[in-house]
Amino acid sequence: MVTSVGLHMAYFPFAQIETISPRPLLLIAGENAETLQFSRTAYEAAKEPKELMVVPGASHFDLYDKPAYVEPAVERMAEFFTKHLA
Repeated sequence: MVTSVGLHMAYFPFAQIETISPRPLLLIAGENAETLQFSRTAYEAAKEPKELMVVPGASHFDLYDKPAYVEPAVERMAEFFTKHLA
């Protein structure tokens, strides 16, 4: 949780992404999300197993509560983590 602008500005979640390997990493982003670039950066830095799912037509916020976008993402999460955490 960010409690100040300073802490928020100092927060950089990609700094240690390679250290979480070999844990499975599934990134899901909307095709029209302004945050897609961050998902791509994280994907490139991560080690296997990893996957980037880009949801066609979705924005960042569409993935919060629009069934047409959320349902395929949830389905992919179930498949990915069943495979990699079983």
